[in-house]
Amino acid sequence: MATTQPPPASRLRTWMLQGLSEMGGKTGTPATQPHAEPPHKGQPWWRVMCLTGVDYFSTLGYQPGIAALAAGLLSPIATIVLVVVTLAGALPVYRRVAEESPHGEGSIAMLERLLSFWKGKLFVLTLLGFAATDFLITITLSAADASTHLIENPHLTSALHDKQMLITLILVALLGAVFLKGFLEAIGVATALVGLYLTLNVVVVAVGLWHVVTAEHVITDWSSALTTEHGNAFAMIGVALIVFPKLALGLSGFETGVAVMPHVKGDPGETEERPTGRIRDTKKLLTTAALIMSVFLIATSFITTLLIPEKEFKSGGDANGRALAYLAHEYLGGVFGTIYDISTIAILWFAGASAMAGLLNLMPRYLPRYGMAPHWARAVRPMVIVFTLVAFLVTWIFNADVDAQGGAYATGVLVLISSAAIAVTIAARKAGQRRWSIGFAVIAAVFLYTTVVNVIERPDGVKIGACFIAGIILVSLLSRLARAFELRVNGVTLDPMAERFIRDMASRKIRFIANEPDQRDPAEYREKLEQIRNDNDIPGEDFVFVEVTVADPSEFESVVTVRGEVLHDRYRVLTLESSSIANALAALLLHVRDSTGCIPHMYFEWTEGNPFANFLRFLLFGQGEVAPVTREVLREAERDRKRRPRVHTG
Repeated sequence: MATTQPPPASRLRTWMLQGLSEMGGKTGTPATQPHAEPPHKGQPWWRVMCLTGVDYFSTLGYQPGIAALAAGLLSPIATIVLVVVTLAGALPVYRRVAEESPHGEGSIAMLERLLSFWKGKLFVLTLLGFAATDFLITITLSAADASTHLIENPHLTSALHDKQMLITLILVALLGAVFLKGFLEAIGVATALVGLYLTLNVVVVAVGLWHVVTAEHVITDWSSALTTEHGNAFAMIGVALIVFPKLALGLSGFETGVAVMPHVKGDPGETEERPTGRIRDTKKLLTTAALIMSVFLIATSFITTLLIPEKEFKSGGDANGRALAYLAHEYLGGVFGTIYDISTIAILWFAGASAMAGLLNLMPRYLPRYGMAPHWARAVRPMVIVFTLVAFLVTWIFNADVDAQGGAYATGVLVLISSAAIAVTIAARKAGQRRWSIGFAVIAAVFLYTTVVNVIERPDGVKIGACFIAGIILVSLLSRLARAFELRVNGVTLDPMAERFIRDMASRKIRFIANEPDQRDPAEYREKLEQIRNDNDIPGEDFVFVEVTVADPSEFESVVTVRGEVLHDRYRVLTLESSSIANALAALLLHVRDSTGCIPHMYFEWTEGNPFANFLRFLLFGQGEVAPVTREVLREAERDRKRRPRVHTG
């Protein structure tokens, strides 16, 4: 009989769940990084800087216009404040983050190590919500600004008028299509894009400064208007300190800079345990990127504020969302302006690709390890579809408006930087570095202030972030519930004494007694053994006790180490430590079966109490009704009843 082809749905499912991830991180165990890339030799730090630069430097496409809208004539002064905060605050913080997490985990991993139990997991999920806000708004805002540059090009305005929403959605869809096919983080492409874009911006800035210098009245008019509007210099600085949080978009890129650390080459012969060269070169990367961006931020805010009429920055104006492109067309002609538009569109679109890669790298780093992601979330393509659909929704909610998305973007960026500042403050304090801890605490206070001001003035950002947080927590808890009876022990190892116990019993019937350790005195084991023998009508004393201690029940996957000991010269006891008693017992039984070829038996005492309350105890604290849960875990792990270890209760 001829074989039949699988139905289309089966082929589609196979394609969708193909475990291909070309942008996975380099760290973590297989359980935490199921799609990690194979090891590579790395790249020089300056090339990797271009990879993070497509996100960081591309903000020049919209930052000067947003700054002018937010601060008006004070935009250059407020930008200087932003640069000071960048160089004296964000840069030292992330240089320390690079030391503390040299494998690209970032500040979230630093805080995760400081917190345990469910409060740690919920805190990380909250930060993941703001990270998702940051990356997704990067995709939608960059696509919206790319479409702005396209439709505002003088040669295309008439043909593409009122098509911004459609063009933005098409750009987002194309981004998703690239990742569905398979995306390699092409550092070479990033280097070319960043090199071309920065070169064009150097030309625009140089021409702009020339026009400012040669037209003397421009500076005079600006300074006179500033004095009239704000009075003396101290008042200007005071107002700039108040409004600079609105310019927080210019702080983006630091978290990405740490995330790309695994790509940095480092020194020959260095190990993953001590990547000193990688840390050193990543610090160079962060410092160089921050200095380049600081120069461009000050220069572009200066020339755009002085050379572009205020009305052009507002919604519907020719400079709205594209201030530097406006100057390129105005002072360098249509040909250069079109080249500048094409370069800006390309780097903005590639910034969306960098953000999508960050999302696909970030979520698998945490959620599968927590048991808070469905199985299909380990595959790239379903997640690409989910993120693309969410990006469609965000684009529709904000009507593809660059200015409207600035608050949400800034909120995500500021929360991540604030959390990083808090993490390095705690790390410095634990290391006994008092002066550093005080300095980082001051920086953390500045960023917390900036975050609070941004949230108060633009609450849409925290609302969007709250939606992402609520969605992640809801999906995570439902996934944890759905995977409650999954065998989640990645490996079982036995010490020599435990192996001896198993080997001695393998020649006859293997019997275990599940015991909840209390006093561990002779009476406890004697009474437990007598109860099991009477309840199950079994003579003899050829039993081995098994005791599981719950460590952190909020953990999902673990490796179990089994230790054997003889107590009171009579009772053989195996001790384990795990996040779940039932899962540890099931894993032990399956390991014993596979290693001996015999079907083991385990005897339980029924747990008293309400079944629903016991289930909640199991779900949250790894305890509860152990016997039926152990049987269910075994049933899920081994469908063949003949090969399934036996569970007895009495």
